[in-house]
Amino acid sequence: MRTLSVTTEVAAPTERVWQVMSDVERWQEWTPSVKSIRLLDAGPLALGSRAVVRQPKFPPARWKVTAIESGLGFTWVSLGPGIRVIARHSIESADGGSRVTLSVDYGGILGGLMARLTGDITERYLGFEAKGLRARSEDPGFRHELRTPGGAT
Repeated sequence: MRTLSVTTEVAAPTERVWQVMSDVERWQEWTPSVKSIRLLDAGPLALGSRAVVRQPKFPPARWKVTAIESGLGFTWVSLGPGIRVIARHSIESADGGSRVTLSVDYGGILGGLMARLTGDITERYLGFEAKGLRARSEDPGFRHELRTPGGAT
């Protein structure tokens, strides 16, 4: 298994970072690495939630939340022929703010090949996501409003 990872410090409490991170259908507002995310299940992000993620230069991918700890992070998995991609999003308290770690693990018989073929762009996308998550979480002008899946407020 090959793992790519990025960690960033965020000058915001973990609760605020979680609000931004867990509202996956808004990610395209703060990172250029996501065109859209559509939850396929009603309600907030939860264990078993499924989503279709569209990213530049990649085909649409289906993800399923396999672990979630409210306020601290979540893991979701995308499966394809011969490949399993695991993405982890974690938050911890750090020095009056938060520390966020985003990682992607490539597994399966074709995981190593996929990691070699897409590793550079995946690392760039992880950087975009960390930077965007930090900026949105630290933005005092952004007011988080709960939305229902599909984009309604």
